[in-house]
Amino acid sequence: MSTLSDRQEILLESGTNEMEIIEFFLGDQPFGINVQKLKEIVPYDAKAVTAIPDSPQSMLGTLLLRGNTIPLIDLKHHIRHQSVAEAAEGSRQVVLVCEFNNRINGFLVDGVNQIHRISWKDVQPMASYIDQYRPRFTGSVSIDERDILIVDLECIIAEVDPETNMDYVSRSSEMTQEELRGTKALMLAEDSAIIRDGIKRVLTSAGYTNLRLFDNGEDCMIAIKGLAAECRQEGVPINDKLGLLISDIEMPRMDGLALCKMVKQEWQLDVKVVMFSSLINEQMALKCESVGADGYCTKPQIPELVEMMDGYLL
Repeated sequence: MSTLSDRQEILLESGTNEMEIIEFFLGDQPFGINVQKLKEIVPYDAKAVTAIPDSPQSMLGTLLLRGNTIPLIDLKHHIRHQSVAEAAEGSRQVVLVCEFNNRINGFLVDGVNQIHRISWKDVQPMASYIDQYRPRFTGSVSIDERDILIVDLECIIAEVDPETNMDYVSRSSEMTQEELRGTKALMLAEDSAIIRDGIKRVLTSAGYTNLRLFDNGEDCMIAIKGLAAECRQEGVPINDKLGLLISDIEMPRMDGLALCKMVKQEWQLDVKVVMFSSLINEQMALKCESVGADGYCTKPQIPELVEMMDGYLL
């Protein structure tokens, strides 16, 4: 059994626009996920799996792990529609035990290679014509002449367990001042198409209709920089044209921590910044605070995000 607890104690400095990914294989194709989501790697033991009747085909069942059970998803079947039975004999199948969105899930893969430290600048977002089909990837990065796709685990969980989308239901019927919300200008930087659409839908239904969307941190940074220059030229405060920025942490080209550091510390703009990420935990909260974020909220708690926005904007 391999654990990452010691490694995760050595955190990357906040706002450096870097991350670590673990490279794993489905068949002979390499994929990757952010190490921040990975709790540990355990050998796959089919005898420790209990099947769940009427579950999706890619849901192998529940995995017994040190006295606790966690959902186990056959990642190759879900992404490539190949079953675990098709794995080559003698393959080094392991389970990636991941924690995000305050949930623990296991993902069966055909083996792991190594951990790579990369810059978000080197992560290329999915092409727009591919993104419209809601792929299960947030981007790709080239390492040693291998094209590694970054897997969108939140998207996969939402597909396997549609009940998780219940967390996206807005409590807008309990809210007031929708007209006032519509006067507040917002920006959202989120690379996952399914989550970006979910946030947009809920914020719009709550009255936050003045919203600009970006699928990576760099494009959002460029837009804010241009807006700040425009406000200086007109002699108006920037919060007249941008009241709040909502940012994911994991994004191609520029991550959310680097974006927040640019806005709050380097440019010192009077703009509220809320980090909205599946990676939020005690350790990550400290990193958010270190780059100047005004607040942070764990996906997929959009109603809590709306309440936080009301507190800052209204």
